[in-house]
Amino acid sequence: MTIEVSTLSDTADLNLKARVDRSIYLSELLNLRSPTPLEWLNAVRDRATAIVQEQAIPTTRDEEWRFTNLSSLLQVSFQRAEAATIGYAEIQPFLLPETTNSRLVFVNGFYAADLSAVDDLPEGVLAGNLIGIAEFIPALADYLAMQPGAEEVFTALNTASLTDAAIVHIPKNQIVEAPIQILYVTIASETPKLNQPRCLTISEVGSQVTLIEDHVTFGEGVYFTNPVTEIWVAENAGVRHTRVQRDSEMAFHIGKTAVSQARNSRYTCTAVSLGAEMSRHNLEIYQTGEQTETTLNGLTVLNHQQIGDTHSKIAFSKPHGKSNQVNKCIVSDRAHAIFNGKILVPKPAQLTDAAQLSRNLLLSAKARIDTKPQLEITADNVKCAHGATVSQLEDDEVFYLQSRGLKQSEAQKLLTYAFAIDIINQIPISSLCTILANLIRTQSL
Repeated sequence: MTIEVSTLSDTADLNLKARVDRSIYLSELLNLRSPTPLEWLNAVRDRATAIVQEQAIPTTRDEEWRFTNLSSLLQVSFQRAEAATIGYAEIQPFLLPETTNSRLVFVNGFYAADLSAVDDLPEGVLAGNLIGIAEFIPALADYLAMQPGAEEVFTALNTASLTDAAIVHIPKNQIVEAPIQILYVTIASETPKLNQPRCLTISEVGSQVTLIEDHVTFGEGVYFTNPVTEIWVAENAGVRHTRVQRDSEMAFHIGKTAVSQARNSRYTCTAVSLGAEMSRHNLEIYQTGEQTETTLNGLTVLNHQQIGDTHSKIAFSKPHGKSNQVNKCIVSDRAHAIFNGKILVPKPAQLTDAAQLSRNLLLSAKARIDTKPQLEITADNVKCAHGATVSQLEDDEVFYLQSRGLKQSEAQKLLTYAFAIDIINQIPISSLCTILANLIRTQSL
């Protein structure tokens, strides 16, 4: 009989091999990029490429990824997404009546001008694709890929592969009444594809805009969507941002939203995640001015064996900043939800008022939730609070509804719907509220 003894050297070799394999896989994703027709963009891409080449796909040994295992992603070989044609009738169910004349549509990451409609936007407002309107925004290079956190591996991968993007520019003191919808459509196919959409929104001093970012799919199939959205909110400006992710349940979705807020600005984000086999949303807010307000609302609904991860960060840097965050997860079957919310309050950020709440609902014995609200405070004159709850449906509430004539399953669905609707109702577009409410009501949980 032979007994094999694993030494520390053997373990180190295995760890090195695993990192090398993940580095090779990341390099293969990087090699899928195509050239850009914009010469000035090459410098941006080259900087990001250098960052990617020094990294690897994260493992559960990385603190930021310890609850989210990307091993299943590494089992798939992806090809670059290609341009595809789709008709107006096919995307019509995803179009909102409030955005009839204010929408941008991208199919597999490619701008679909024939499906977009931006002609009736107020004078001075620019909305379109990077290739089409870059010449009209001279300072574009000062904003694109300039948010903090650009070195994160998937963010850098998106930047290194950047060829086109959705661009929304709101000039000084312009109030845009109609919401602007950016619809990202992925057409699933037998061959797994990599799709890396990009969005840049610049809201100048005193301006206001409502932005809808919607990720949808046609067909069932494996694909990987790696979107990045950058939002710049200037002094006394306001941005209301709704982000909806409803990808195929066979998809991988790792998204980034980076927001920079100047003095007296207001930013509200309502993020709803329903699809994908494995999804993650990295939401980072940087308050760079005084008296800045941030409101974050999040809802993740998972079933089967889905994994949904929300990592948020609100970084204060000046006095009198405010933030309020409520994140809810509904998890059934064998699904797994993760929430990690950081609030950073350094010493200069005196008189900060920050609140964070993570509420989670478990609908089965094998569902799992890992939640970690986190405060890092070095300022000494602040008002900050955080909390987390994980619970099941209350038996007496279910019984009460049954006593009023509802079946047990109907009572459970009604209570689950009531738990979710608080977040849905924060969306400022009534038609989208109705669509998402119906999805929650009919979803098998």
